[in-house]
Amino acid sequence: MPSDPSPGLAARVYRASSPIHGQGCFARIGFAPGDLIGRFHGPPARRNGRYVLWVDDERGGWIGRSGRNLLRWINHSDWPNACFDGFDLYALRAIVPGDEITCDYGADPSSA
Repeated sequence: MPSDPSPGLAARVYRASSPIHGQGCFARIGFAPGDLIGRFHGPPARRNGRYVLWVDDERGGWIGRSGRNLLRWINHSDWPNACFDGFDLYALRAIVPGDEITCDYGADPSSA
């Protein structure tokens, strides 16, 4: 497997117990709106499962990855502070150290 394309991710985020659900991904440093937090890394997914992120392939289909880095711990929120653009995660608003990083999971590709 290729190395994680988000070197230094552990210097920016960490995993800890979440008040939202189980474990979560938290900011170790501050992020301004638009800052790249990191890239969701892992092997291609062939079916839905735990820690799988599906993104629109811009041709009407879906591409999935089975998360292998700290971003696999991102929890859902209806009021997220981050969003994915493809497999890259960006801050939507200011995130301070200790904040849980969340995104809106959006549509389930199996229901599309």
